[in-house]
Amino acid sequence: MDEPSRRVMNVRVKIPCMQASVGSQEEVEVVKLASKRARLLERAPLAIAEYGRDLTIEDWNQAAERLLGYTREEALGRRVDELLPVRGDPSAWRRLLGEDDAAPRVWTHARKGGDTAIFEWSHERLLDERGEVSGVGIFGQCVTERAEELRALKAKEQILHTVTQTLPIVVWAVDRDGVFTFHEGKAATSAGLDQGQFVGKSVFELFQDHPQNAMLRRALAGEAGHSTLSTYGVSWENWQIPVRDERGEIHGVLGVTLDVTDAKNTEQELRSRLELIERQQQVIRELSTPIIQVWDGVLTLPMIGILDSARTADVMDSLLEAITRTGARYAILDLTGVEMVDTKTASYLIQLVGAIRLLGAEGIITGIRSNVAQTVVALGLDLTGTTTLGNLRAALQHCIRQMSKEHAASAPQRR
Repeated sequence: MDEPSRRVMNVRVKIPCMQASVGSQEEVEVVKLASKRARLLERAPLAIAEYGRDLTIEDWNQAAERLLGYTREEALGRRVDELLPVRGDPSAWRRLLGEDDAAPRVWTHARKGGDTAIFEWSHERLLDERGEVSGVGIFGQCVTERAEELRALKAKEQILHTVTQTLPIVVWAVDRDGVFTFHEGKAATSAGLDQGQFVGKSVFELFQDHPQNAMLRRALAGEAGHSTLSTYGVSWENWQIPVRDERGEIHGVLGVTLDVTDAKNTEQELRSRLELIERQQQVIRELSTPIIQVWDGVLTLPMIGILDSARTADVMDSLLEAITRTGARYAILDLTGVEMVDTKTASYLIQLVGAIRLLGAEGIITGIRSNVAQTVVALGLDLTGTTTLGNLRAALQHCIRQMSKEHAASAPQRR
């Protein structure tokens, strides 16, 4: 009889050794069956071993050699707690002698070579002819990869839980029929909903006429969507993402819904403030560049401070509109209060005078300071056709004289 035939494990009573001469056909069949079972256990993919009451290893199959690294010769006769010490629990193997609990044990061992692995062990206590425990049969499989996957899965679950319970968000999922399979998030509670309240219910039945259903149907057809909406008194920003299986077929939709109520309120408040600031700036611009009708047909625009390009553009628009509206003949640009102009602004002033002339009026520049004059000269700007006077009084006298001459010239024609 071969060696596996003499070892039959995972039974509560060991089969006594048979004598070479077998008395009956029934005994022959028992021996054959025992031999067959022994070979199966030897070649099983599980690590199978047996140890006695003194913890000495008495059997060790091929899978145990492959999974744990120790050959049968290296294992037999060694104490199981020395060959495969259980990390953090040195009495683990001895306790199995007194435990009939069949629940699997998951232990970490150092394999031959020094690397560690996680094993899941089941055990069966072995009884002798008197019914007393003579040892333990153990059946193990390496679950290191599965344990790592489970650990990673738990880490992802913890991350998802932290996100959904910390941020104002709802994460949800539906299957191909639109039935909720997941629905959690702090924002759901803020909206008066319970965590997972919609799980098992159809989104199309819960929200029959909701405009979001059309986007969800498109997502179930493969088109991702993004939208904003208001419901339950809350403003939401919503993303719907098709989820595909390993074959690329859509089997559901993942949704992320963010409570943006505070952001919307803040945005509206900012818009209101910006509108107020814009109105205030407009008032300031009007006050800083007031257009005054100082005489019939004469407008003056006293300017104060630093004159930049943006301010000059506003001045041009306002002044040209005022000339058209009032039919003014003269427009006086008083730069007495202007401390500085940039090069682009100086060009704007010349363009403004030209635009005034196109409207049939005369543009007069007064009060140019020395530094402003230097800027104009440095740029080579031509002021030959532009009337420039020292101050506003001189400009007003010039306008009155010109209008008097025009009036006197036109009097004989009227007679």
